[in-house]
Amino acid sequence: MNRSSARAGSDHQLLIQTLTPSPRTPLLTLAKRIAEAGCNLTDARVATIGPDTSLTLLATGAWDAVAKLESALVKLARDEDLRLVHYRTSPREHHSHLLPYLVEVISADRPGILVKIIDFFDRRDIVIEQMSSLRYQAMQTGADMFQAQITIGIPSATHIAALRDDFLEFCDGLNLDAIMDPVKF
Repeated sequence: MNRSSARAGSDHQLLIQTLTPSPRTPLLTLAKRIAEAGCNLTDARVATIGPDTSLTLLATGAWDAVAKLESALVKLARDEDLRLVHYRTSPREHHSHLLPYLVEVISADRPGILVKIIDFFDRRDIVIEQMSSLRYQAMQTGADMFQAQITIGIPSATHIAALRDDFLEFCDGLNLDAIMDPVKF
């Protein structure tokens, strides 16, 4: 057994999520608790949504370190009056058959745009890995605008040019300005 597979077998994972008012974000406090428990912060997502901040953190460690972290989080949530959810999870399966693509869409804002985009990919069994969308006002005109950035996983057996053509035709039909390009790492 190689070293990386031995390590993966002994690492346990804990997913931690919080939602707090922006000035009270517990990111530093949580990062310290993770380190103090003997765990590693392996993935972190921070997003300001409206007046609040959402944190999603993934901690890994030996089973006893994760258990110690779970106890510390219960106490922290109680002492700091935090909306904090945590649960054990398992390592993500690698999907080497999925090709990462970035989709960007901009248009005049109107209800249901995002639902239609999500449905387009869902009907084709295309996985949405990450998504960020927002509404804003255009600087020049003040018009209400919509913007989305979506990272998708396209099955490698999919004909990319045909999918891109279908997606751009779909967007043209909804009067959306869009691109779909491979993710460049």
